Amino acid sequence: MSLDNHYDVDAALDKALKDDFLRKATRRATDRLRNNKLAITEELGNWEEWRQVGERIRNHVVENLDYYLDMLIENVEKNGGHVHLAKTPEDGVRIVQEIFQKHGFKSVIKSKSMITEEIHLNPALEKDGIEVVETDLAEYIIQIANEPPSHIIVPAMHKNRDQIAKLFEPIAGHPLDSDTPTLTKFAREQLREKFLTSKIGITGCNFAVADTGTITMVTNEGNGRMTSTLPEVQITMMGMERIVPSYKELSVLLNLLARSATGQRLSVYTTMITPPKQEGDLDGPKEWHLVILDHNRSEILGDEDFRSSLRCIRCGACFNVCPVYRQVGGHAYGSVYSGPIGVVITPLLEQNYEKWGHLPYYSSLCAACSEACPVRIPLQDLIVKHRDRKVLKGYTSGVEKKIFKYYGYYFSHPKTLSKFVHLGSKFQFILMRNGRIASGPPPLSNWTNSKTLPPVAKQMFRDQWPELEKELKTMQRGDQ
Repeated sequence: MSLDNHYDVDAALDKALKDDFLRKATRRATDRLRNNKLAITEELGNWEEWRQVGERIRNHVVENLDYYLDMLIENVEKNGGHVHLAKTPEDGVRIVQEIFQKHGFKSVIKSKSMITEEIHLNPALEKDGIEVVETDLAEYIIQIANEPPSHIIVPAMHKNRDQIAKLFEPIAGHPLDSDTPTLTKFAREQLREKFLTSKIGITGCNFAVADTGTITMVTNEGNGRMTSTLPEVQITMMGMERIVPSYKELSVLLNLLARSATGQRLSVYTTMITPPKQEGDLDGPKEWHLVILDHNRSEILGDEDFRSSLRCIRCGACFNVCPVYRQVGGHAYGSVYSGPIGVVITPLLEQNYEKWGHLPYYSSLCAACSEACPVRIPLQDLIVKHRDRKVLKGYTSGVEKKIFKYYGYYFSHPKTLSKFVHLGSKFQFILMRNGRIASGPPPLSNWTNSKTLPPVAKQMFRDQWPELEKELKTMQRGDQ
């Protein structure tokens, strides 16, 4: 889902808040992931030490990114692979399109890749008449539903089995039972044919090992391996920061990733491949292309305020503890990346506060996300910096400017403020229900549509203070 100029943030939030099934499903899924993570990290006994090591590894890579990129490119090309540097999403799409045009391919199988979501690759290929088939089960489901992922790890968490069965039935041509074995069997039958006949595959990359040119994919299904070994041509898409120096650092980050993402000691399939196919290899692509995307990551690298966001290993742990995400799910954000990390990186990747300036306010600033992050990104601090930068750049709405103008006036004129509060306490009964303020005109209605407010006190504390001060002095004299 891309946020265009007509995207209605308030409408998206209202829709999410009124969708009881979505909210229950999101809370249920995030609770399970969070609790699994807590249990599996507790068994280590020294989780904070692991986080500190992960932070140091990622900081080292980010601070020396040019060095490790050069090393990775050199080793990939030494192995026989082709490296393409994409400065923009448009460059990334063009590079992939040229590979298809060279070979004349008209269909492709894909394993899960957030980079392809980021550059909106699927719509571009489909516009060229190419059949794109997502092979991750959850991605396959939301592709049929024509929806973007709602979670970076569990993209179809907002769908139940009955909804999935309804999505599959037009393809099956007959009604389907909604039990899990029936649905997975159907998907397996559909995808197996695609695996066996496709000539090209596209995969993501969790980590690239710089000193060997190896690509690592972490999945819980076998689709990643099928996509990277059966086709004759493979394209791997990665963000330029997704590098580790060697297998030594990779072992640490794989531990952090699996435990933080799904609460596993190790994902079911941790695939390390060094394409293309060499003499004597039993499988693998004959031709391999590695597309490395910048998309303003270079600008983030040069931004001291936000450089730490490049440490992210895309585990989704921050999603699972965020009170905002847990209430509205991922689609309400309107961006490819949702949750706290999406709030931070989307305005940076897009370099556009006018379009994405709403995201830093999708946060309660409770700091649960920072505590959950396995590489210790100070997410709540970065969110506050975004809010500050947005205001300094002049992207504050007219309504907000007026509110703070009136705020400044009344709080600098205490007598006027006192009269205003007294007037409010006198007439607030119009808006009250069960002793609470339950309705009101905009912008107050943005709050009261889903919550209530305590009533305005009949007498302000500042008006009570003279009498309280006398009582306090009397008590102090009595003590002496």
